[in-house]
Amino acid sequence: MERTTMRVALLVYDLFEQAEFEGPLAAFHKAGVPTRVISAGRHKKLQAMQHNHLGDTFQADDRIDTVRPNDFNALVLPGGVLNADQLRMVEAARSWVNEFVDNGRLIAAICHAPWLLVSADVVEERRLTSYFTLQDDIRNAGGEWVDRPVVVDDNLITSRTPGDLPKFNKAILSWLKDSDPVTRTRLVP
Repeated sequence: MERTTMRVALLVYDLFEQAEFEGPLAAFHKAGVPTRVISAGRHKKLQAMQHNHLGDTFQADDRIDTVRPNDFNALVLPGGVLNADQLRMVEAARSWVNEFVDNGRLIAAICHAPWLLVSADVVEERRLTSYFTLQDDIRNAGGEWVDRPVVVDDNLITSRTPGDLPKFNKAILSWLKDSDPVTRTRLVP
């Protein structure tokens, strides 16, 4: 993987699940993949959750209105019910999802984060997984929900819970490794 050409945007609102934020971030750092934390909220100071308890605080690198989606090869969406519920209502976040889908670039969403995919209207005729409570939302939006640790459907990678993070991170890094850094899309064998 070329360190200078592959870039990941880790997009959150606030009150995200800490493990689903730190796990991918650490995996990308270890693999040498430049990653920017993007806040879709009003502030760059971010509060994580550890399930239903406050976790650590973090600082975003940028706010969503100061960067462009086409600067990134992948969009990673940590979950957390409060984060995901707020994020799905941000018009710019929905626009980013549509831009990534339309251009064949990777979107990876875990736990409650697929709510943003539902609100961006990109799950129809796609296979996804998520936290089990989102299955009706995904099905009602025309997607196929399956109960698996990780589901890869073209340029969408979805996962269920923090327990699935090792497989989720591996799937993202594999997708990036097999991508063309110029077109930012996956190479088809």
